[in-house]
Amino acid sequence: MKKLEEKIRNCRKCPLWQLRTNPVSGSGSYDAKLMFVGEAPGYWEDQQGLPFVGKAGKVLDELLASIGLSRKDVYITNIVKCRPPNNRDPTEEEIRACSPYLDAQIDIIRPKVIVTLGRFSTSYILKKFGFSVEGISKIHGKVFEARTLFGKVYIIPMYHPAVALYRPQLREELKEDFKKLKELLNSLGI
Repeated sequence: MKKLEEKIRNCRKCPLWQLRTNPVSGSGSYDAKLMFVGEAPGYWEDQQGLPFVGKAGKVLDELLASIGLSRKDVYITNIVKCRPPNNRDPTEEEIRACSPYLDAQIDIIRPKVIVTLGRFSTSYILKKFGFSVEGISKIHGKVFEARTLFGKVYIIPMYHPAVALYRPQLREELKEDFKKLKELLNSLGI
């Protein structure tokens, strides 16, 4: 993982490297059974070089705590490792350039459960594992079972935690999805 993080630090596969303060590889346990995949770093993530450290990160921390977990228990990353300007959505080109890093992170960590946060990570991960993609509002909280070279992996799409800041009515849906995540983790003995 350290070699991969070094590659990410030196990456120039797309124009975003020219604008970054820090690339954001990911953080947490390299032995995590649970991986969270977001979309791209925001302002504070770019400043600190860590994922989910802004307001959405606080929401994620609360959701983790609600099911008895903390950041040290999981691994958190994004598809795109550098901040898009003005926090715009990542482009297909940026996702294509960065996704091999995410694929390598999944292969190294070998999670049992991947939670996708937002529509871009959901679309990428579901396609990667051979599922058709529907809108996040239709599939959030559902469990998809996939096979990998290292065994089964369960994928749970969820709204991005930032949605709780902009659309507070969806905070309850996020909490419910985290309850479903806890049930799955319990059933897997995690």
